[in-house]
Parts: sequence; C-alpha cells; structure tokens
Amino acid sequence: MPVSEPSARPVPLPGRRAHAVDRAFLGMERRHPDVRWDAGGVAYLSGPPPSLADLRAYVGFRLGGLPLLTSRVEGGARRPRWLPDPDFTVDRHVHEVVADGPARWDTALHTALDAPFAPGTYWGVWLIHGHAPDEYAVCYRFHHACQDGSAAALTFRAMLGEGEPSARPVPKKGRLTGLPRRVGTAVGLTTMFLAGSLPVRGHRGAVAPVVPTGERRLWRGRVPADALRRIAAAHGGSAHDVHLAALAGALSAWSARSGVPLPRVRALLPVDARRPNEEQTWGNRCFALPLELPVRLPARTAPERGPGSRGGDSPLRRLEHVIATTRRLRGEAWRQAIQDLVRYMPDRPTEWYLRRMLSPRVTDVMATSMPIADKGSLGDSRVTGVALLPLLVPGHLFGVGLSYFGEWAETSFVADRALPHGELLPELWEQAVSDLEGEVETSSAPE
Repeated sequence: MPVSEPSARPVPLPGRRAHAVDRAFLGMERRHPDVRWDAGGVAYLSGPPPSLADLRAYVGFRLGGLPLLTSRVEGGARRPRWLPDPDFTVDRHVHEVVADGPARWDTALHTALDAPFAPGTYWGVWLIHGHAPDEYAVCYRFHHACQDGSAAALTFRAMLGEGEPSARPVPKKGRLTGLPRRVGTAVGLTTMFLAGSLPVRGHRGAVAPVVPTGERRLWRGRVPADALRRIAAAHGGSAHDVHLAALAGALSAWSARSGVPLPRVRALLPVDARRPNEEQTWGNRCFALPLELPVRLPARTAPERGPGSRGGDSPLRRLEHVIATTRRLRGEAWRQAIQDLVRYMPDRPTEWYLRRMLSPRVTDVMATSMPIADKGSLGDSRVTGVALLPLLVPGHLFGVGLSYFGEWAETSFVADRALPHGELLPELWEQAVSDLEGEVETSSAPE
C-alpha cells in the first residue's frame, strides 16, 4: 500500500476546557469504571490489507490534520482540560487482529470490538484481516468522553473519506433580536425533556431473560438510501423517521420470534448541536432525546375505521406516529433551542440529565444515525461499506446505528452476545423497510 511519509509532529494546541457533555461522560466513567463507555465504527475495504507498520505510518500522517486526537485530559474532576499529550505514540493506538482463515473472521472482528484500550489512551484503530486475500476491515473505537458520533464521522472522513457527506442540519447564526423567543423555547424544551427523563411508573423494562456476558456482537443490514428517502418524501417525514418506524416493526417481529416481551420501547436519540464555527473532530456537542417507538400501537376506535383505514400494526401507522412525534424537532426553532441547551446548560444538570436518559428505567435502545461519506479509500483499497458501533448501555437491549455511505443506508446492531436471536434484527429491519415501501406504493397507486 503506497503511503506518504509521516508529517512532522502536529503543532501543539493550547489546552481547551472540556465541554459540559465531555465532563458528564468523564464523571460517569469515574463512577462506573466497569462499564464500557466506548463507541466507534468499522470500515470494510476491498484489496490486499496493508501491513501494521504501513497502517501506523498512514494514521500518523493523517493525524497532521487531526491534532486534537493527540490530546489527553488533565486537571482532575473539577477543571478537566484537553492538553497535548507529550507521550503520544501511534503504536499505542494502532493494532491488528489476524483471522486464522475465513471461518475465523467473526472471531477476529469481535476481538477488535472487545479489545481494551491501551493504558492512557482514548481511542484505538484495529486492522482486521486474514480471512480473505483481498478483503479487510479497519475498526475505530473511542471513549465517549472525547468524541460523539458526529465528531467520529468527521474523523472517518479525515482518515478514509472522499467526497462530501450529506448535509447535517445546523441552526442559522442566532440574532440578539430573537433572544427572548430563544430563551422561552429553550425553557419549554428543557421542561419537556426533563419530564421525559423521569422513569415511567410501572414500566417493565424490555430486558431479555439472560445473563449478560460482557461480549459485544455486531450484525449488519442495508437498503438503498433512496428507498428511505422515497418513503419519507411520500409522507412528509425524514429518512430517519422511516428508519425508526422500520426499527419498531423489526422489534415487534423480533419480540415474537425471541419470546422477549416488549410492552414499551423507548429509544434514545443523540442530536448533534454544534454551531457552524465549532471544532468538528473532538469533544461532545450532542443532546439526548427520548422517543417512544410504536412497537405496540393501540387499535383505532370504531369510528376511525373505514374502508381505507390501517390496522394497529400497519407499517404506515408506525411511520405516521414517528413523524408526528419528530415533526417539531426538525424545525429551526427547536434545533436552535437544543443548540442553546448544549451550549449553556451547567455541568451538574447536564450530567444528571444524561444519567437519567441512559438509565434502562427510562430508555431501552440507543438509536443513532450519521451521514459518513460518498466514498472512501485507504491507499489503493476502496471502502465498500461501513457499520456504526453505537454506545451499548448496560440494561439496554442493544444499540443501533444507521449510516449513510455512498448509495446505501446501512444499519448495524450492537448487543451483548447473550441477546436471543439478535442476529435476526438486521434482516427484520430490512423486511420492515420493504413492507413500508410496499404500503407506500399501494397507497399511492391510482384506484
């Protein structure tokens, strides 16, 4: 693999104060050192794999454009800051896992998913190969205290990406004349979300009747991204709305297959709240929103039923439910309010809110989505697919990530190995998207 010579060491940056969300994750890590607080992604590539030495040289060269990845946190719990790490070495961050033939690919992949970080490091890259002469994968994982999904996606583009990602919604620059309205909206939003963060009385958590093993598993599925967009356009929603409606349908089918009752499932949705001028490759600027998935919709009353009405488990009814719930959050005012909350909320309320949101008494599934890139490469190798590795919270059923790469919408499910029939989830999600597409075509066909 041809690799450019490593650049000179990045110019040290002045220390920057950790953001309130960073400090919240650092605090949770201190309180729960036994919990895995890492997330990431896997890039699948075609072509002969590089050597470990070449990959280390390549990553070292790319770090010239990502100087914050060479930082470490200092200052203790009260005043943590990200400062240049004088002891940083690429070798402590870049590793390899070799599969002993095609049959050992799955073992090698999950070894990379579960490998501990080197002491004192906040991220790691694992080269996974050996299962085929012309295929390999690169797994990137990071502590959530130093990055969120948006920052990690931009790190991916700096390392492997080509072309522009799908545009992320960014609120316009705020004006002082709109400040009273923004304050009122933020206060209303805070009240609504704090109410949503309270445990639901009588809620029976969607917990599988198994003992967790602590070993993670990754399962993937994908559909053409245009399929999600077509369904969304026909109903005035977004592609992410379609994904969530399909996820609800997949969970309904999975519950029936696995025997795990799902009386109620609430997803936790991370929302990027960066301002246009903020550093994009480091730190957390996300807000967590709870959303109840319509896994079990109540049947409509008799007066609502007519010749064209849809039943309680109709895929389109699920989509309508999701769109009605998320419509306000797609508006400019609500996005600005979320941005204001992330920017100005003090440390203690921020950590309290995140702890509540991550609790399995409040949410059951982490559900994130991210545009990645139009295409990607590493030397002469081409990226053929990607999989997000969302945060897997203890007590949650799983984490699910939807990524947009090239022409595909790729879904990945990360769960404990003990989750019954977890391998069925991607197929059930794909089928739920297909069912939605079929209903859209039927409903729009001329009579």
